[in-house]
Amino acid sequence: MIQELARAKINLTLDILGKRADGYHEVEMLMQTVELADTIELSELDAGIKFQVDSAENIPTDATNLAYRAALEVQNFCGKNFGVAISLTKKIPTAAGLAGGSSDAAAVIRGLNRLYKLKLTIEQLCKIGAKIGSDVPYCIVGGTCLAKGRGEILTKLPDLKKMSVILIKPRGEISTAWSYKTFDTLPAEQIQHPPTTEIISDLDCGDYDLAFKKFTNVLEPVALKKFPAIAKFEEQLLNLGAKVAMMSGSGPTIFALSDKTTAEKIFQTIDTQGAQIFITETI
Repeated sequence: MIQELARAKINLTLDILGKRADGYHEVEMLMQTVELADTIELSELDAGIKFQVDSAENIPTDATNLAYRAALEVQNFCGKNFGVAISLTKKIPTAAGLAGGSSDAAAVIRGLNRLYKLKLTIEQLCKIGAKIGSDVPYCIVGGTCLAKGRGEILTKLPDLKKMSVILIKPRGEISTAWSYKTFDTLPAEQIQHPPTTEIISDLDCGDYDLAFKKFTNVLEPVALKKFPAIAKFEEQLLNLGAKVAMMSGSGPTIFALSDKTTAEKIFQTIDTQGAQIFITETI
């Protein structure tokens, strides 16, 4: 048996540049891995896929689950019908904008490569991941990255300095498909595009405070239509000393970056109004 950690991600920026001919959206995002993680355990089987999930949430255990599908895609890529038992322990909330499902799939791909000594390269692993979901290649690579295309074209960036991260997941879910479809209806004046190149330069120069002021997620106005509390949470987080507070991915999770002492104060004092709250850090 081997074990892989499937870490959550946050979007430091999320920009949509337009609609592609293939129906997807052209995106440009700064992505960051955090410590919060699901755990994947993989064991050899003679044949077939056995999949189980330890979670109070209603998570499918068939091919509609990205982690299960990842095992199928590795088999297809290698032309081998090897068996595997997959045990998933969930810590990342689902449908939260934190890439929990994509990270689980990435962990299965990495894990199968180790378990069966397939000797696949990172490029090959990412090629398999791209068939499953746009965030999966990033979740295979991890760290601090610029993601373009559908999210699968990755450029590694210098690691973000270690910071504490507060995550607040309001009750309810947002469909990624709905978010992008609704974004297409927004008037241009409601869209604030992040200056991604400037932000990368600011971070490279160590001017984090300047970079934080420019962090933007163009899907946040869409999410506010369903979750107006997002704005209230962000206001609370900033008032309690967070350096930056914004939505991750298609939401509805809000993240805040701060030093450890401030993060612990936020965690103890903020009124979550029944939302889930996590304290973690960048990695």
